[in-house]
Amino acid sequence: MMKNFYICFALFVLSINISFAASQKSELAQKYKAANSINNKASLQRGAKYYVNYCSGCHSLKYMRMNTLAKDLGIDEAVFSKNLIFANKKIGETMTIPMKEVDAIQWFGALPPDLSLTARSKGADYIYAKLNTYYEDDSSVTGYNNVAYPNTSMPHILAELQGGQKLVLDSNNKPKGFDKTSEGSFNDLEYKQLTNDITNFLVYVSEPAKLKRYSMGFWVLLFLFIFTILAYYTKKEFWKDIH
Repeated sequence: MMKNFYICFALFVLSINISFAASQKSELAQKYKAANSINNKASLQRGAKYYVNYCSGCHSLKYMRMNTLAKDLGIDEAVFSKNLIFANKKIGETMTIPMKEVDAIQWFGALPPDLSLTARSKGADYIYAKLNTYYEDDSSVTGYNNVAYPNTSMPHILAELQGGQKLVLDSNNKPKGFDKTSEGSFNDLEYKQLTNDITNFLVYVSEPAKLKRYSMGFWVLLFLFIFTILAYYTKKEFWKDIH
């Protein structure tokens, strides 16, 4: 009896901690909300392009096959192979990286994580917030820190696109916003669109079957609607002479 009590109490405390952590995370990133839609193929295609060019050198997508990606995004396999496969890989392979773990530990202190399921485990808003909340920090090894992920060891790979920004704190020493220190090759709207496209792409990668479910769901609902009408009139015809 006491054992069950302790188990229940431990689960209760754990749930409180998880809820508190979630609220803290949402407070830090509440200004940054991803406007993603996996039905937007143009956004997914742009996200795939940006991901391959800026992220795939360090972060793998080990559960994503390139031929499946090309098919789902409406990209011809020949075009995909020419523009989105840079390593010596075939289109039927998964999106792994050539970086060795030994080298990654020497350069970054750890192997950069695979991002296949990041959107499912941490949410789209977290990804979008992290890509938008890098700021200049001279105390950091990379020269940058991040509001959504404090003390991150990940370099700001999109810095030349976003430009530089300094963190602004409020009277309680909490992150308030950013002051621009230098312009990037993208303006603010273009950069937010870029990060939203990457976020949208990672949401798709985390569950590719969702695209098929969405398209199938429309036809299932249509069938059920028509079937309901037919069933109603069949029942009405069958029972009309029965009092």
